[in-house]
Amino acid sequence: MNAMEPSLARPLAAPYTDGLREGLLRYQQCSACGGAQTLARYACQHCGQRTAMPWRDAAGTATVCAVTEVARAPSDEFRALAPYTLVIVQLDEGPRLMAHAAAGVQIGQRVRASFFEHHGRTLVRFEPLT
Repeated sequence: MNAMEPSLARPLAAPYTDGLREGLLRYQQCSACGGAQTLARYACQHCGQRTAMPWRDAAGTATVCAVTEVARAPSDEFRALAPYTLVIVQLDEGPRLMAHAAAGVQIGQRVRASFFEHHGRTLVRFEPLT
């Protein structure tokens, strides 16, 4: 096997998931246009260039764009958390991200990322800025 075969290759999203375990939110920023994105991609979602997409650390602050309350969890894994709040936030650096949130957050509210462990994974939860 060579280093590029899937079983040995480092997952594209590894810098993001590694950051979560370190208490950091990370995003990719296009070297060509400067566009930022949270989902790991080989090409920029803004300009389509397949240039370098280096990972950057986000400040962790954001504005809530959408809120929903989940009453029925989609799987047994999340049933213990129900009911829970999910949000789409726009990070101060530009990209949007879906994550958990404290109950009662509202659209337009300023929030800060925190992290929690659930079933062996680190998940993001946004809390209101005080």
